[in-house]
Amino acid sequence: MALGTLFVAATPIGNLEDISLRALRVLREVSYILCEDTRVTRQLLNKYEIKTPTISYHQHSGPAKIQQLLRYLGEEKDLALVSDAGTPGISDPGSFLVSSARKEYGEELKIVPLPGASAVIAALSVSGWPVDRFSFFGFLPHKKGRQTMIKDILFSEYPAAFYESKHRIKKCLAELTAFSAELNRPIEVMIGRELTKMFESLYFGTPAELAERLDKDEEMQKGEFVVLVRKINVKYVR
Repeated sequence: MALGTLFVAATPIGNLEDISLRALRVLREVSYILCEDTRVTRQLLNKYEIKTPTISYHQHSGPAKIQQLLRYLGEEKDLALVSDAGTPGISDPGSFLVSSARKEYGEELKIVPLPGASAVIAALSVSGWPVDRFSFFGFLPHKKGRQTMIKDILFSEYPAAFYESKHRIKKCLAELTAFSAELNRPIEVMIGRELTKMFESLYFGTPAELAERLDKDEEMQKGEFVVLVRKINVKYVR
């Protein structure tokens, strides 16, 4: 059976120049680009004068949309899956399409990763911490399961990374302060804010120290955040 190819393409997390030449070529050549939000992806496509048709595909897309995309692959149409920012499938609903396509066509379907920007990897790379091993927790739950996940982070044997929103970053630091004291797990935190963007910032300290800075600096409360946590007793001098 002749099939199309499903490309999983990483896109910039802020700076539109952070995309590979290979990804740009593929985005020009495929039949359709599958976008989390077509308006967001269109900004990238317009910058590079890419005219490929786009199709909306996101976490709320139903079975009919999945079947449509699988049918395109069966018709030898190449598809490129992108998210609004970063690598699809990493804390992102794109993994469901990939698993559905693999289930439908098995190993006959070629699924090709186009690697690139990832907020968690970007943050780890500038932490200065030894991260040959790390734990990744994606986005923390808003309510149910949140405290359990924070405790899992504190008891991780390796540096832990997760995403947090501007609406909950203060709450997050307060929780890390309270639980680290309660569980006797002294920790250091790194916050990566607005990575690759104009106001990119890195902050290091205990959660209590960073919470105090946050209260004094309203600018620090704005943007998108990657949070790294490690035990203070790691034998490393920053």
